Amino acid sequence: MITLTGPAAGQLQRLLQEKGPSEQGLRLFVHAGGCAGMQYGMAFEAQARESDTILESRGVRLYVDPFSLTYLEGASIDYQDSPDGVGFRVENPNAAKTCACGLSFRVESAVAKVP
Repeated sequence: MITLTGPAAGQLQRLLQEKGPSEQGLRLFVHAGGCAGMQYGMAFEAQARESDTILESRGVRLYVDPFSLTYLEGASIDYQDSPDGVGFRVENPNAAKTCACGLSFRVESAVAKVP
């Protein structure tokens, strides 16, 4: 399960409303990059892909591909607007090391093969 905090869900709902009436959801994904080796990504999409897992958290539809789900299972996404910065932050129990920016991570298990 991937969860959104109240602030993250509220911000995402505002952004989705600005895009107009649609059935859009938030794609969550992991790809190669960042200083720790793997990087988080988010994008709005109109519909899920055939192999996606579709989740819902606090009224926001989430689309996650099988590869990314492996690394995001149990993660929580928060939204912060503070003097330290503004943006989404992922708390990931699968991350052995997280970069200071919070956007990239590394896992301890076998080397990940990122598509």
